Amino acid sequence: MKTLTLKQIITKIKLLNLKGSKGLEKSKTFQSKVKFDKFDLIVAIGKDGIMPASLLRHFLDLPVYTIWINYRNKENTPIRKSPILTKPLNENLKRLKNKNILLVDTVSRTGKTLKKAKDILKGNKIKTFVINGKADYSLYRFKECINWPWN
Repeated sequence: MKTLTLKQIITKIKLLNLKGSKGLEKSKTFQSKVKFDKFDLIVAIGKDGIMPASLLRHFLDLPVYTIWINYRNKENTPIRKSPILTKPLNENLKRLKNKNILLVDTVSRTGKTLKKAKDILKGNKIKTFVINGKADYSLYRFKECINWPWN
């Protein structure tokens, strides 16, 4: 299993130049320039999405909330038919409407967890960010699993 250090991940995120809305510099990760929308807040999918959301918060200067959704165990095997909300939704998240949200997780393979979060946060414009996998913004597309340093 490939392991990236936290420093390597931070360096990768810095390369993306996330601060402005004018887009990203070309990098090995992205095929072409990607223009980030202007976001009102970041929502991390807990627990794994909290660290990358915190790093993004540093660059975007946005508030971060957490939505607790679970689908897989520590060995990355699905333990349910579909993802479920495992903690009550924060009152601030319940009231959100017409906001531009950056939804953050570490990995998206099937997209089921991101879809569940989008369904819960319906009524908002949502873009997704993952370190590895399928999303609107993705740093990597590795097929193998990564042992994240914060796990």
